Amino acid sequence: MKGNELLPLEDKERFRNVIGHFASGVSIITVNHNGVDFGITASAVSSLALEPPMLLVCVNKSTGTCHAISDEGSFTVNILAENQKELALKFARANTDKFNGVSFNYGELENPILTNTLAQLECMVVEEVTGGTHSVFLAEVLKAHAEEGEPLVYFRGKFGQFLET
Repeated sequence: MKGNELLPLEDKERFRNVIGHFASGVSIITVNHNGVDFGITASAVSSLALEPPMLLVCVNKSTGTCHAISDEGSFTVNILAENQKELALKFARANTDKFNGVSFNYGELENPILTNTLAQLECMVVEEVTGGTHSVFLAEVLKAHAEEGEPLVYFRGKFGQFLET
């Protein structure tokens, strides 16, 4: 390939490789539904609007977390600090007791808020949109808190740290 010649997406691996060049923060999305805590690691989280304060999260439709958010209509975004790679990996695994050994409390919306994370945002779902294999939740942020520190970053399939240039 020469220069900026774009190639057709012949398979999902090419797309995964290319989009992996987009660095993102790492969050854990949590929700409590019918007394059961759910959580999943997510990098597809973005601010959406300031008036009202809104964000969006993308969650695979096959996960219990996605179903719980759909049913509950709320969730918490827990933004991870640079030293929380193991926590990100724990919540990325399927079929594990993700909350075992993890410090958390329940917020006003009764969803888990992970303590010692870089930031937390309590959100109420405004709209759910389907995008391929994922649900995109558009949500209003009701409460938020942030600590001093640096974020955990995800780039080309690996976790890393933010370095200011």
